[in-house]
Amino acid sequence: MTETETRAATATAPAPLLLADGRPAAAAWSLDPALLHLNHGSFGAVPLVAQERQHALRAEMERAPVVWFPRLPGRIAAARGAISGHLRTDATDLALVPNASAGASVVYAALAERPGGDIVVTDHGYGAVTMGAERLARRWGRRVRTARVPLAAGAEQAYEAVTAEADDGVALVVLDQITSATARRMPVERIGAELARRGVTLLVDGAHAPGLLAAPLDGLVCDAWVGNLHKWGCAPRGTAALVARGPLRDRLHPLIDSWAAHEPFPDRFDQQGTLDATGPLAAPVALDFVEHTWGWAAARRYMDELAEYGARVIGAAFAGSAAGVPSADVGMPVPGMRLVRLPEPLGTSRLAADALRDRAPAELGAETAFTSFDGIGYLRVSAHVYNTPADYDRFAESCVPVVRAWARRAPARS
Repeated sequence: MTETETRAATATAPAPLLLADGRPAAAAWSLDPALLHLNHGSFGAVPLVAQERQHALRAEMERAPVVWFPRLPGRIAAARGAISGHLRTDATDLALVPNASAGASVVYAALAERPGGDIVVTDHGYGAVTMGAERLARRWGRRVRTARVPLAAGAEQAYEAVTAEADDGVALVVLDQITSATARRMPVERIGAELARRGVTLLVDGAHAPGLLAAPLDGLVCDAWVGNLHKWGCAPRGTAALVARGPLRDRLHPLIDSWAAHEPFPDRFDQQGTLDATGPLAAPVALDFVEHTWGWAAARRYMDELAEYGARVIGAAFAGSAAGVPSADVGMPVPGMRLVRLPEPLGTSRLAADALRDRAPAELGAETAFTSFDGIGYLRVSAHVYNTPADYDRFAESCVPVVRAWARRAPARS
């Protein structure tokens, strides 16, 4: 029995997390109780305390805009300091951007063409970030190479697949720290060290890392790293971090030129005209809420146990067997997320998987993630502290039969 099969077979339902007053954790959110919310990994969910903080900040902004905006850069700098503490990195290395894709676009805009300037991505890469890499390659008159990493690849195989593509004809590698569609880690630390030795620029897409990893930048050598705070960190949307520590940082500029354009990195990102910055200002409230209520270490442990339990009961329902089936082997699993294979022919492409996601609220009464990799469809289990084992039991009992009916009615693959 593999390690994955052993975990799945022995998974037990963890005790649901509670608030200090004994209420369920979900009482701290405004999520619609009529829906099952099983896809925290896509757009996150903002706790009420952070929503209230953001509403208060917006009211303050609207009461006196001429007072608000001149003072805003200093307040954003303070928020950066608080956020950097949660990420365990230096505030002077961290700029705030709207999301990880925006941070990647900042990096792409800063890179100068160089001879032999191909770009390497992987077949697990996030589509929007890969599209940005393709646009950069067109600008350079070069090409994008795709490193093929098998879903079940361990650290060594993934390392070899990526570094084999990063030869003398490569200028940039774009690598996910935690992949979106396949819910697995990549060995970014080892790959980063090797690329630095070869003089190849590395952009790490850590969109899912804040909150899921205790210290996502520890031991990581890269030119730039981007991570979303609105996913596992539960911050208001429009809040992400861009971290740069090497020479590239001096060439990084926000996508909008404003009055701080001549300031050094990261200060020039703190002033962006009349953009609504209340999300970043409220982000520390969300991060602190989880820390002060349960502690992030305990929250991650609960999310991981719950995701394993959810994958087991849902897999059992799909298999039609109480023994169940293990979650898909992703080689380098991460806390809080698992993959369960869908019955064929569902989710065989990104568009097909997105169509299932869009059907789910109305037909399943659930918000959940359907993904696709290498022509195979998966249900991505994404647990957070407000979820409970009963959520996954309900999905297995009520929703899986409907999904199986979808599969029976779907046209067969040609």
